[in-house]
Amino acid sequence: MLPIPEVSLPSRAAIDGALAELDSTLGPSKVDTSPEGRERYARDESEATGRTPDAVVHARSREDIARCLQIAHEHGVPVTPRAGGTGRSGGAVPVAGGIVLATHGMAQIKEIHRDDLVAVVEPGLVTGDLHAACEAEGLFYPPDPNSWKSCMIGGNVAENAGGPRAFKYGVTREYVLGVEACLMGGTIVKPGRRTIKGVTGYDVTALLVGSEGTLAVFSEITLRLVRKPASVHTLLALFDSPRDAATAVSALVREGHVPRCLELMDRETLVALRASGAPVDPRAGALLLVEVDGAPRAAEEAFERAGEALSSASGILEVQVAQDAAARDRLWEARRALSPATRKLAKYKLSEDIVVPRSRITELLDRTHAIGEEHRVRHLTYGHAGDGNLHVNFLWNDMAEYPAVDRAVAALMRATVELGGTLSGEHGIGVAKASYMTLEQAPELIRLQQDVKRVFDPKGLLNPGKIFPAQSHRAC
Repeated sequence: MLPIPEVSLPSRAAIDGALAELDSTLGPSKVDTSPEGRERYARDESEATGRTPDAVVHARSREDIARCLQIAHEHGVPVTPRAGGTGRSGGAVPVAGGIVLATHGMAQIKEIHRDDLVAVVEPGLVTGDLHAACEAEGLFYPPDPNSWKSCMIGGNVAENAGGPRAFKYGVTREYVLGVEACLMGGTIVKPGRRTIKGVTGYDVTALLVGSEGTLAVFSEITLRLVRKPASVHTLLALFDSPRDAATAVSALVREGHVPRCLELMDRETLVALRASGAPVDPRAGALLLVEVDGAPRAAEEAFERAGEALSSASGILEVQVAQDAAARDRLWEARRALSPATRKLAKYKLSEDIVVPRSRITELLDRTHAIGEEHRVRHLTYGHAGDGNLHVNFLWNDMAEYPAVDRAVAALMRATVELGGTLSGEHGIGVAKASYMTLEQAPELIRLQQDVKRVFDPKGLLNPGKIFPAQSHRAC
């Protein structure tokens, strides 16, 4: 649906030379050139359009990654790194064909150290498997993207993934202590450390986190852990309107409440929830899902205070408390199923993940409603209200409506920046938002980042066509 960026394509001779060398070096079991195998890796979970890769390399080790990048560099063939392929911005879509370098076969937990509060893992480890392994040891890895059952740590680090718990605990970057990374050309570097403190040289680790596979490919990741919270409490608050719910969020934060999750769903989102079978009160025009954790007594007191504050909020209809873990799990299953549930409302769906300061969430909801009305595009909004990261979804049934959707998205991006916000909170820029970069960042800053890219990848072969605009955005 999204157009393919204009990128340089490799010659047939370059591809054939690289594939022959990969086949002889890595072996045919790791190099898939079958039509059906290649086609499976032509897309991710975004609306971005790519080219079918010429081959998929299934890495099983650091050496496989490094050798692939060395051969591709020597032959001038582009490489698109890929872990779980669950991204929403087209980061894993091979827009230049070439090679998809798949790391999902590297899924080991190499170490969980209870005293150092450190985990060392491979990039293909499913995030939910890391959660389970840590919690079995009484430890906790807080980042929890909604696709945690299928997304992988390598992709989480590449996109600097967030999730509902980011309000209290922060995003992936706060938990990456160090990485082992393979550069285009085959060089292996190990920036970072195992300690909490460390200011030796530039913070290359932080640069690589969120670089969307454009600078390096991860072969190992060292993560910071925390102790598992002893107590968790969850409640659901129903409101007359999204504006009332957003006002309640601002009031909670202003009063010093720090729940680990503070999720907002608007009226149209509740339509999707009801259609999926969730028993949401038909009177409700908005919903807040609030979760508090910590030491048992402190968590219970914080939870009671939050419940009291919400019970007296303007527009409140009802506050429901999850009485046990099973009830809490049911609430979260409904929240995490929102993306597929909303997809059933229309033939096409485009999801954006913009962020504004918490104090301006109400304004963002008003602007979003006005944009939908102006362009006559159906939309719904939900997301992580605690940190101002909302997912605005545009829905339509006929591709003749797409130009109006495109204009609505551009208007949303402009409104976000005008409100002091940013284009993406956790999905990244990828292909989907590259053309909007100039709305938020000055040309000088974009050029500086492109210079950094050239230091890591002089030929521009690693994940080309991502992040940076091919030309100024049409709306500017």
